[in-house]
Order: sequence, then C-alpha cells, then structure tokens
Amino acid sequence: MMPDKCSVSEEGKQCVNPPQFIVSIVDGKDEYMFGLTCQKHRHIVTGKLTILQDEGKIHSGKISFTPVKSVGTDCIHGDADDLVQIDLKKSN
Repeated sequence: MMPDKCSVSEEGKQCVNPPQFIVSIVDGKDEYMFGLTCQKHRHIVTGKLTILQDEGKIHSGKISFTPVKSVGTDCIHGDADDLVQIDLKKSN
C-alpha cells in the first residue's frame, strides 16, 4: 500500500495531489526510496535531495523518478463452491 498523497508539505500544509512518482536514489547497484511526489513538486524534491547529497546527509547517486503505476485486478473472487464445510459432530 502506498499513501494517496504527495509527500511534500509547503508552509506546513500537506500536498493534496496524488503521487505520480516514486523518488529514489540509485547508487551503483543499490536503490534507496525516499518518498512520493506529484509532478508539481518534482523540481522541489530534486533541489532538496541535491542539497542533502551535497551536505553528505544522504547517499550520493542519481535521483530517480519512477512513474507510479496503478494496478487492479478482478481475478480474485469467491464462489459458494469455494467454501469448506466442517462437521464438528462427535461420533462415538
């Protein structure tokens, strides 16, 4: 499960936009997820992560924005045939 809102807060107010990108740092073969952002805040997140990298507070590496993909399925459902009846009558 992912949050339904962008991770960015401006002036103490949480962004109400849905997340459009997973933000991570790619460092060689490792990847570290930092949060979610909408298109509107993508440049702000890039700037903040760049500053934190320059200060040595987070891993250096390429800042990556992976589009969030919505996944849904209707293949899981239950039928009456799926139920199992357990008879707890004791026979002597």
